[in-house]
Amino acid sequence: MAAVAIRAEGLGKRYELGERESYGTLRDTLARAVRAPLRRTTGSPESRQFWALRDVSFELPHGEVLAVIGRNGAGKSTLLKVVSRITHPTTGRVEIQGRVGSLLEVGTGFSPELTGRENVFLNGAILGMRKAEIKRKFDEIVAFAEVDRFLDTPVKRYSSGMYVRLAFAVAAHLEPEILLVDEVLAVGDVAFQRKCLGKMQEVTKSGRTVLFVSHNMAAVQQLCRRSLLVSAGTVEAFGPTEDVVATYLSDAVTSADGEFDLSGHPARPPRLAPVIRHLTLRDDDGATTARFGPQDAMVVDVLVDPTKPLRAPRMVLGISDSMGRRITSVANFFQREELGEIDGRRRVRVRIPALRLGTGRYLLSVLLHDHYDGEIDQLDDVAAFEVVWQNNFGTGESHYPHYGPTLTGSTWCQQEA
Repeated sequence: MAAVAIRAEGLGKRYELGERESYGTLRDTLARAVRAPLRRTTGSPESRQFWALRDVSFELPHGEVLAVIGRNGAGKSTLLKVVSRITHPTTGRVEIQGRVGSLLEVGTGFSPELTGRENVFLNGAILGMRKAEIKRKFDEIVAFAEVDRFLDTPVKRYSSGMYVRLAFAVAAHLEPEILLVDEVLAVGDVAFQRKCLGKMQEVTKSGRTVLFVSHNMAAVQQLCRRSLLVSAGTVEAFGPTEDVVATYLSDAVTSADGEFDLSGHPARPPRLAPVIRHLTLRDDDGATTARFGPQDAMVVDVLVDPTKPLRAPRMVLGISDSMGRRITSVANFFQREELGEIDGRRRVRVRIPALRLGTGRYLLSVLLHDHYDGEIDQLDDVAAFEVVWQNNFGTGESHYPHYGPTLTGSTWCQQEA
């Protein structure tokens, strides 16, 4: 049995609402001293307490990759900060065997006045790389980031994409025994995200120990044999990735009658107000249902109730398989179908003429943007529906899940070769 790289026992982290976390720097100490006479507190001490983690325990052997998954605000990033010793636990302890590298906030330590070249050496040193190691990997880092033409330009003149690419490239070329990674696959454009995933696959195959936080379930399943599901600061599930991801995605509301109340759904990011209130699934005859045939039409009614008018609303409906892998999306702006201003409580109706899906369980996501005000509300994988076999092609042959998630018609003939 492999030796244990990380052992967490009964970890708990409590914060005082309205208080700033103390990291022991002189600047923070002086700032707290200045604020202290001006600070006003309300409520009892217990009412101001928030437990970001409670009684979290796990072991990670050397050479294994473990994913930490969960909804926004579940405590995933707090767990990594405790393990990396950025913050101290309120209860419990962590034992770590090996040199640790942390990739928790891409770009931390970059100085805008310095050039890209200078920042590579500065950031590499902050992340624990020796100067000789940085020199040896310098060309590889620059090639990965694709910023060689701007290497001697101050990074304050970089685009946000260039900045993120260079920051990730430096951090991704660390060679610690234990690597802590927080949502790095969400940086940059789509092409660079694929590149990040490829680099992470290299890291995981090199025998290093990785503790990896992500909302990308497809990446989690590619990279990790085991996963840890965190919910409201506690461990909800720990084991084989396929089982843990299935538990995570089972939070999608299952409704036999096709009615889904989304006002207080936990999938909503904490920063967003509940504008998307309700979702109803119907067949083409208007009956509510959560069961469809492979070629059936599906009508989705989305009830929205914004606090201020949405001048140019843009809505996306995403369909994912039972493991959270996105299959397709429909959006009003894909087809230039204007919804008009939404001023008050309204119902947006979307009709998909034919699902063309194989049998199985599927998940719906809803995203609402305003062209002028940006993201309004987002709910990922929150409504479940089922596609059941019907004899659509008149042959009596079934379409099993292992044939793939889509059902596509075709014509066949034989010709002389």
